[in-house]
Amino acid sequence: METTKTMQTENKMGTMPVGKLIFSMSVPMMISMIVQALYNIVDSVFVSMISEDALAAVSLAFPLQSLMIAFSTGIGVGINSQLSRALGEKKPQRANRIAASGVILELFFTLLFVLTGLFLAVPFFRAQTADASIFSQGVLYTRIVCCGSLGIFMEITFERFLQSTGRTTLSMISQLLGAVFNIIMDPVLIFGLFGLPKLGIAGAALATVLGQCLSALLAIYLNQRKNPEVSLKLSSFGFHPELLQRILAVGIPSTIMQALSSFMVYSMNRILIGFSSTATAILGVYFKVSSLIFMPLYGLNNGTVPILAYNYGAGHKRRIEHTLRFSTLTALGFMFVGLLLFELLPAFFFRLFNASEEMLRLGIPAFRIIGLCLPFVGFSISTSSAFQALGKGFYSMAASIGRQLVFLLPAAYLLAATGELQNVWWSIVIAEGAGLFVSLFFLLRILRLLIAPLPDDGVR
Repeated sequence: METTKTMQTENKMGTMPVGKLIFSMSVPMMISMIVQALYNIVDSVFVSMISEDALAAVSLAFPLQSLMIAFSTGIGVGINSQLSRALGEKKPQRANRIAASGVILELFFTLLFVLTGLFLAVPFFRAQTADASIFSQGVLYTRIVCCGSLGIFMEITFERFLQSTGRTTLSMISQLLGAVFNIIMDPVLIFGLFGLPKLGIAGAALATVLGQCLSALLAIYLNQRKNPEVSLKLSSFGFHPELLQRILAVGIPSTIMQALSSFMVYSMNRILIGFSSTATAILGVYFKVSSLIFMPLYGLNNGTVPILAYNYGAGHKRRIEHTLRFSTLTALGFMFVGLLLFELLPAFFFRLFNASEEMLRLGIPAFRIIGLCLPFVGFSISTSSAFQALGKGFYSMAASIGRQLVFLLPAAYLLAATGELQNVWWSIVIAEGAGLFVSLFFLLRILRLLIAPLPDDGVR
C-alpha cells in the first residue's frame, strides 16, 4: 500500500469529533462564500446605478454565467470526492494523479467557455430580448466574463485541492482575496474613479474576472507551499482514463445538476418576460439575495463532502452516519433563518437595488411566496452533497432534474397561462416540495445499500 511521511498519522477527518470537524472545515468556507455572495449583491447594486436596463442585462446573462460556474464547481466536486477518498485509502500517488487529471479537465472546459463567449453571446441574447440597450450591454458583459473564465476554473480547482485535505482556512483566504478585490474595484471600474476610464457594465465584468484570477494565483501558491498531501509534479500529468472517468462520473452529474439551474433560469426568464422586464429583474434580485442565504449552506456542504468521502474510504460507519445527521439538521436551521428573512424583510432587499414602485409592488409578495420553499431546498441540497461524496452523483442529478425540469417548468408554464404573475412564483414552491420527497427516497436508498452493510469499527 502506498504511504508517505505525511500520511503516517491519521488525517483529522478520521479522528476529530464530527461536530467540531464539520464546523472547523465549513466555517472558513461559509465566511468566504458569504463574502462572495456579498460581492455578487454589491456588483448588482452598482450595476443598478447604471440603469434598470443594465440590471436586466446582468439578470439575463446570469444563466450563462452560472453555467460556467456549474462546470467549474461540478468538476471540482468530482475532484474533491475522488481526492479525499484516495487520501482516506492512503494512496498518495493516486491522489496526485487525480489532482493532475482534474487540472487537465478544468483547462478543457475553460477553452469551451472562451469559445462560447466569442461565438454564442449574440444568439443567446437575441433569443431573449429585442431591447437594443439590454442586448448590447448583455453581450458585452457575457463576452468579458466568458473569455476571462480561466480565473474561475483555476480558482475552483486549486481551492478544491485545499478543501480535500482539510485546509479550508487556506481556501477561505484565496476566496476572500478575490471577493474583496472585486468589491473594491467594482465602483472604480464602473464609474471611472481615481482617473481610470468609466467602463460601465464592462467594468463590472472586468472586476469579476480580475478578482477570480487573483484568487486563482493565490490558491496555486498556497497549494505549492502549504499542501504537502497534494504534490503536482510533471510526472503526475498524463492520460489516465480510469481517473478521468471517476472524476467525471461524480463531476458530470453535479455539473448537469447545476447546469439545469441555468436552463431553469433561462426558461423562467422567457416565461416572465411575457409579463414584463420588471418580472425578470425580480427573479434576478431573488437569485442575488438567495445566494447570500444559500452560501452558508454551500460552505457547509463543501466542508461535509471531503469528510464523508474520507470516512467512506476509511470504512468509518458511525462517523458517516453522524456527519449525515449533523449536516442535514444544520442545513435546515440555516434555511429556516432564510425563510424568516424572506417573509419579514422583502422590501429592504429590493430597495438595495433601487427598486421602482412597480418592482416593490410585484416583488414583495413574490419573495414571501418563494421564501416558503427554503427549508425544502435546504434538505435537498444537503442530501445532494452526500450523494456526491459517496460516489452516487447520479442521484443528485436525478433529484435536480425532478425539481428544476419535471416539476418546476411545467408548473410555471401552466400557472403563467392564468395571466397572473403572482401565480407563477408558486411553481417554485411546488417544485421544491416535490424535490424533497425525491431526495428523501434516494437518501434512504443510500443508507440501506451503502452505509448499513459497512462493519461497525467503533470509530466515532
